[in-house]
This record gives sequence, C-alpha cells and structure tokens, in this order.
Amino acid sequence: MSETTSATPTQQIDNDRVRVTEWRFRPGEATGWHVHEYDYVIVPSLDGTLRIVDATGEQLAELKAGVSYYRAAGVEHDVINAGAGEMAFVEVEIKAHKAG
Repeated sequence: MSETTSATPTQQIDNDRVRVTEWRFRPGEATGWHVHEYDYVIVPSLDGTLRIVDATGEQLAELKAGVSYYRAAGVEHDVINAGAGEMAFVEVEIKAHKAG
C-alpha cells in the first residue's frame, strides 16, 4: 500500500465559538485519520470527488462548489481527494451555541 501525502489545512478562525479551517487537496492527498469533537459544516470551494473512509467502509462523495453539508461529531474517518484535480473546502466546526 502506498503512503498518502497530506492535504494542506489553513486555520482561519479559532475562538470559543467556532473553528474555521480551509482544506486544500491535490489528487490523492488526505486529511489523515481524525475524529471531530464538534459538529461541523463543510462548504466546498471547488467541485470534486472525495473518498471518505470510516469504520463502516468507504464511499465516494461528489461535492459541488457552494453546496454545503453538515456532519455530527464523533465519527473517526479519513478524507482523500479521489478526483483528477485540486479539491478545496472550508470546514466550520461549531464549538458553542448561544441560547436565545
């Protein structure tokens, strides 16, 4: 099995309410295995195909620029650019909720 290179994270905001990170992936690059401690929203910047691997197996996800999706915290997974071009998205982790 070949070694996968790492995607590039750029943290934009990290405060008591949210953490915002831009992820950029060349073809074949991956985030590496991780678990989100907070619920989060993914906002794709580019169209692309991601391979998402977790304990249940793997699936391909077709992302469209500007079409967001939500995931709950707690699932251990790895995210790999399965497309032929660069892939990028902004990840918004929701740390705190203010009632009202």
